[in-house]
Amino acid sequence: MTAHVETLEFQSEARQLLQLMIHSIYSNKDTFLRELVSNASDALDKLRLEAFRDKELEVDTSDLHVALDVDREQRTLTVRDNGIGMTRDEVVKLIGTIAKSGTAEFLRTMKETRDAAASQDLIGQFGVGFYSSFMVADKVTLVTRRAGAAEGVRWESTGEGTYTIEPVADAPQGTSVTLHLKPADAEENLHDYTSTATITQIVKRYSDFITWPVRMAPEGEDDAEPTTINSRKALWARPRSEVTDEEYTEFYKHVSHDWNDPLETIRMQAEGTFEYQALLFLPSKAPLDLFMRERKRGVQLYVKRVFIMDDCEELMPEYLRFVKGVVDAQDLSLNVSREILQQDRQIQLMRRRLVKKVLSTVKTMMTERPDAYSTFWSEFGRAVKEGLLDDFENRDAILDIASFDSTHDAEKPTTLRQYVERMKEGQEHVYYMTGESRATIENSPHMEAFRAKGLEVLLLTDPVDEMWVDSVPGFDGKQFQSIAKGQVDLNSDAEASEAQREEFAELLTWMGETLGDAVKEVRLSTRLTTSPACVVGDTHDLSPTLEKMYRAMGQELPQVKRILELNPEHALVTRLRTALAETEDRAGLADTAELLHGMALLAEGGELADPARFNRILATRLERTL
Repeated sequence: MTAHVETLEFQSEARQLLQLMIHSIYSNKDTFLRELVSNASDALDKLRLEAFRDKELEVDTSDLHVALDVDREQRTLTVRDNGIGMTRDEVVKLIGTIAKSGTAEFLRTMKETRDAAASQDLIGQFGVGFYSSFMVADKVTLVTRRAGAAEGVRWESTGEGTYTIEPVADAPQGTSVTLHLKPADAEENLHDYTSTATITQIVKRYSDFITWPVRMAPEGEDDAEPTTINSRKALWARPRSEVTDEEYTEFYKHVSHDWNDPLETIRMQAEGTFEYQALLFLPSKAPLDLFMRERKRGVQLYVKRVFIMDDCEELMPEYLRFVKGVVDAQDLSLNVSREILQQDRQIQLMRRRLVKKVLSTVKTMMTERPDAYSTFWSEFGRAVKEGLLDDFENRDAILDIASFDSTHDAEKPTTLRQYVERMKEGQEHVYYMTGESRATIENSPHMEAFRAKGLEVLLLTDPVDEMWVDSVPGFDGKQFQSIAKGQVDLNSDAEASEAQREEFAELLTWMGETLGDAVKEVRLSTRLTTSPACVVGDTHDLSPTLEKMYRAMGQELPQVKRILELNPEHALVTRLRTALAETEDRAGLADTAELLHGMALLAEGGELADPARFNRILATRLERTL
């Protein structure tokens, strides 16, 4: 009976990615083998774990390995494993499509990137290593059978937009990927991947630490037994002096599927009542899915060097989701589940220590490797600040490694420690303002008096800043104070302030009544020097930006009334006060009050309740001046 062969089309995004791979200009195509061996290693890990958990699964796990076969005459290279394998549906899902979030954004960025190295970085961020086979092959054939399944499947494609898939009755358990290699002279920088010496060199460079044996028969000896060509030594278990930086780098790329070098390597070893080893990495570039809900996070968990799971979320908090690496525990059960991990006291203890180690490492980077720290914070600072909302135990440590834009230096962010050291004598607060951009904040009327008095203000423009500033009281004994909320008294002359309030009392009362429900209160301001008015929030009010964020998420909120502050030194305000005292017909002055309030809203980037009415009043006033 002839097997039924189907011809299917790649998902459109996968088709575009294949073309990028096939026509790529990467200088180092050897990394395709690292990706295939890494995939094979993952399949072996998953089979061992599945066999341990499912005692009824009839599989032989006595000799799990990766085999490499070359055929010089046919110009093929085969990477074979006897791991978990795939069903037909899994092949279509994992290879026929890119089951990754953010694919469209990835492809858009790829097309905009002309630099080859930068393009390579992007591909690594999406973990699409299988597609790299088409950098060196004209055709790829995959044969696989899921462990426990009776029938296998063959997948084949030239990468031109379609692939064929058919059932295979006698497929061995596991997966084999056969690359029908391009001609050796097709490109100047294409190595001869039918050379066992070349293959051995690549494996030792990129995959030497794989815990499973990678075997290949010696060249020219058809009947010879395959030999293991990788050392199989777990890097986290070897002494630091025996591991090179290059080995750490390749191991990082193996566990993270990133093509960039790591920014920092972190080693930990805990001994005593609870033993574990950890090898963690801080990436040098944020993945494109860092802020996507569907992303996976967490480090790999091993128990006594036996792989347990990828993406162990219980070992790393959400705000450190970019940390990659391995944790190898000695005292956990091999049958541990995610539900058990959530309640396990030892896991919780490990998590606390791992978090503290990561944060202390960043703290050390600030002083010893400031350029590396700057890279880290620019890539991951926005995510790290999320920890200020829920990790109360490490809140001070997070604040200590945070950097913010400020009015002190337009080019270089400042730490809170540096801000406190620069505070003026008698200054009690760390002043800040949130907003959509640095320019918006710097041009805000709220900044005027602080600029005039030389007081430094933190400029907080990340969306997460709107959330944490209200829940974190201060730093190093200094309270945080928004310059756009509450009372900010920068006038040292109390008697003069009281005299001004009495002088303007009638105006303040009248404007409060005139503006009615549009404002909560009208009062004099000490934060203005050149603008006639500004609007501010009460101490515990939501900021306008945060209010917009909640409404954009579909949350209904009651109207937040703002406070209108007047500049008692501004000619418009003083003349309005005089006019109010000298006329009995105050109806005509009400338009001026509305204009003042509307101007204050616009100055902070706010929205007018009735733009058409504001324009009519403004046009009428301008007409009278001509």
